[in-house]
Amino acid sequence: MICQANSDRQINAIVEEILDQEEQAGVEVKRVEGKDGGKWVLIDLGDVIAHVFQASERTFYNLEKLWADAPLVNIQQWVD
Repeated sequence: MICQANSDRQINAIVEEILDQEEQAGVEVKRVEGKDGGKWVLIDLGDVIAHVFQASERTFYNLEKLWADAPLVNIQQWVD
């Protein structure tokens, strides 16, 4: 999952919400990287990796291009 925010404060709010929701759902958070300095925070949830970028960092790293050749996956069954 890739998303972006406009400020460090928004990044922190998104990250905290992801962590809170995963805790409530009983999902083990394997690792969180970049939370203390954060223009890019990575949350390892095992089967899912969440990337929370500041807009400039998202443009610079362009992960969507890196994964452009990967097959699309329907995640509807996971979010119901």
